[in-house]
Amino acid sequence: MIHARRIHENVLADPQRFGPAAADLIVRARRAHDPEALVVALRAYAWAQRSRLADVEAKRLLDEAHRIARRNGLREALGDVLMSRAVVNQELGRLAAAARDLDAAAGFAGADRQIELAFQRAVLAQNIGHLGEAAAIYRDLLADPDSPLRTQVRAGNNLALIEAQHGRYAEATRRLERAAGLAGDDGPAAVAAVAQSLGWVTVQSGRLAEGLRRFAEAAQAYESASLPLGEHFVEYADALIDLRLIPEATAAARSAEEQFRVGEVPLMGAEAALRVAQLALLAGDAVAAEAAARDAAESFGRQGRPAWRARAVLVEAEARLHAGTASAADLRAVRRAADTLERLGMSATAVQAYLVAGRIAASLGRTRRAVDTLRHAAGLARDTPVLVRLRGQVANALAAQLRRSDGEVLAHCRRGLADLARHRTALPSVELRALASGHGAELGQMGLAVVVRAGSPPRVLDWMERTRAAGLLTVQPPDLDEIKDDLDALRAVHAELDVLSDQSDREAGVPGPLLAKQLAIENRIRRAAWQRHAAGTAARGTVGVSALRRLLDGRVLVEYGTLGDRLVAVVVAPRRSRIVPLGSLAAVQEQVRPLLFALRRLTQTRPAQTLAGARLSADLRISRLSELLLAPLGIAPGAELVVVPVGPLHGVPWSALHGGPLSLAPSATFWARTREAVRDRAGDTGRVVLVAGPNLPGASTEVAALSTIHPHATVIAPPESTADAVAALLGGADLAHLACHGRLRADNPMFSSLILSDGPLTVQELETRGVAPHRMVLASCKSGADVSFAGDEVLGFVSALLARGTAGIVASIAAIPDVQAVDLMRALHERLVRGSTLAHGLHEARASLDRAAPGAYVNWCTFSAHGAA
Repeated sequence: MIHARRIHENVLADPQRFGPAAADLIVRARRAHDPEALVVALRAYAWAQRSRLADVEAKRLLDEAHRIARRNGLREALGDVLMSRAVVNQELGRLAAAARDLDAAAGFAGADRQIELAFQRAVLAQNIGHLGEAAAIYRDLLADPDSPLRTQVRAGNNLALIEAQHGRYAEATRRLERAAGLAGDDGPAAVAAVAQSLGWVTVQSGRLAEGLRRFAEAAQAYESASLPLGEHFVEYADALIDLRLIPEATAAARSAEEQFRVGEVPLMGAEAALRVAQLALLAGDAVAAEAAARDAAESFGRQGRPAWRARAVLVEAEARLHAGTASAADLRAVRRAADTLERLGMSATAVQAYLVAGRIAASLGRTRRAVDTLRHAAGLARDTPVLVRLRGQVANALAAQLRRSDGEVLAHCRRGLADLARHRTALPSVELRALASGHGAELGQMGLAVVVRAGSPPRVLDWMERTRAAGLLTVQPPDLDEIKDDLDALRAVHAELDVLSDQSDREAGVPGPLLAKQLAIENRIRRAAWQRHAAGTAARGTVGVSALRRLLDGRVLVEYGTLGDRLVAVVVAPRRSRIVPLGSLAAVQEQVRPLLFALRRLTQTRPAQTLAGARLSADLRISRLSELLLAPLGIAPGAELVVVPVGPLHGVPWSALHGGPLSLAPSATFWARTREAVRDRAGDTGRVVLVAGPNLPGASTEVAALSTIHPHATVIAPPESTADAVAALLGGADLAHLACHGRLRADNPMFSSLILSDGPLTVQELETRGVAPHRMVLASCKSGADVSFAGDEVLGFVSALLARGTAGIVASIAAIPDVQAVDLMRALHERLVRGSTLAHGLHEARASLDRAAPGAYVNWCTFSAHGAA
């Protein structure tokens, strides 16, 4: 029995390590016909099985232990078995059975077991949603000097989670830090649990980057303890949702759901399913969200967990609201859910519930009820973490909108966006900052609608600039050391892919393991950026119309915005500004897609008749886009334009739409910064860098031609044109020209890349290195195709380089023909050495092309200048 009890204690601390010893003890106890030792061994091995998510097997073992203990009159052992079985029954979703087990255990547990019994009752109350009852028990246990170390760790951990759900994050963190100090003496399972809770509480408190670092530590602790990662994935998904990393959060939630399904653990399985439903809603799949939330609600109902069922009901009704099918019954259900969540102290979730209830009431025409409900949501959101406060500002703005109080709408939108700006600046990577802007997309839209109605062009421009590429305006210092090895590994994977591309069996597809390896490396690089300490420079204020007009110096700026599915433009001309309502965004997209298809066909070797058809289609689409986007603005055909696109308009070949010089920028503020950089530059360094990439016949020809124009240029070509060598040359260059393959990654633009002699030079690497030549020409396919995100953000080569300080870029939004680009690039550089800006030089170089040739026509269409240099 001494040996059996020691093994049981060891299993509690490290179930994976000592589980085999418990299994061996079962065999030995059966042989020895020792029922008491057998009961302890079965209980220990059941706990080891539970830790592997094998709860059904754990229940079978505990049922056997229960029978043996009863048959042999082992009262104390029977009480212990009942308490263990209560835990397993909870995880199996049988909360009523768990309560019966604990009631029965009370009749057998001696005085020394009352602490454990009290702890188990608190866990049951917590899982049901009776947080006040659970918290009171945990506090009593922590105050009891007889509570063993394991109870202090577990009670402190669980009480901290309750404190966090009530918004008391500082107190929760203090409790967890104390529990973490004790957990090392309790065992690796306790260390992992507390590390996990610290990550979750840190994220819930709004410190997302720090929370991600803590989650990474928790994952390592789980792996060190050889514990399944299902519970980790569930909580980690919450953090990723707040960071708007939706694909990654979905993968984590689905992994958790699968682990709990295979392990038959309905308690956590239902929680994972609810995350899956929330993520389907965020991804725009209302049908899938409704179905998953309904299933989760049914599971929580069977388990007797009203708080969790309320959360699932909320997601189900919100999915119907998004689908346009929300009813009065949904309104009643969401109001009941909101009241339940508020009563239980779950304020953050209650804010969302009242916000959804207000939206449904408004959709049903119940304006007064909607206003009252939305105001209640806003009141609950006061003094909460930033993302909850943002929902409160949305609720306030919606209430003001329903009351037709434009001034109040604007005030709440301003407060919310100011909160978001501070939150965004504290995030450690450009990717996270860009994604975070999506939290303010609705506030941006509501505010824009107000200022457009007011009819003041300066106010409309100022409002657009609040949300336009705002995440890029905070710049992190360079920090390459942490990811250098992974960048080398990524290039090695690409080398393997290049070998495959030369083999005839490449048509069978890229091997899954190789793609998985590439993804794993990319994710390590991303996580390193996510977990850096934020030390960015604070974003400057937006540029005003008066200052902008001085910097434009005769140019005309056009900034586009969206109001729902409609486009609007602000035109800042030399003498006056105006607001111009335009047509639908969908009408523009209907032209862009077939235009890009036609341009792609023109880069291919095809029959003359096919090429002629593609050319006709392209001409028609360009003409139509000009009619939709520029003609209504009344701008002189030869005027020099600065265009600030929005959303899908970043994929428009703007140079082809206008007859004069034209440059693009992510925002007017960005363009103004590049103009100031040109104006304040003491003088050109004169340093020109010409780079040829591999496997591109036209690149060598192009660089050779340009070297005659720039006789003192630094020229680098394969095999010397490696990523490290090129990046080192780019820093501080006055003019850099890269002729190489380009790869667009629409799924993750931070890994869009320029292919150099040893592999890819990614946006992520350029941004991390802080590389920023004064001017840059990217003669690469799709190097100018920045990807747009919610909240008017963009990511890609152009935006990353401009954010780092590059003042001018020439790049293409589409695939370009190789050899035919040489003439355009030679003509461009001939004008640059004569002092032209990139916009003027490109305009004149494009005019020199013979557009009758398909390749020249594609280059004429797709290259544009960005910035003011």
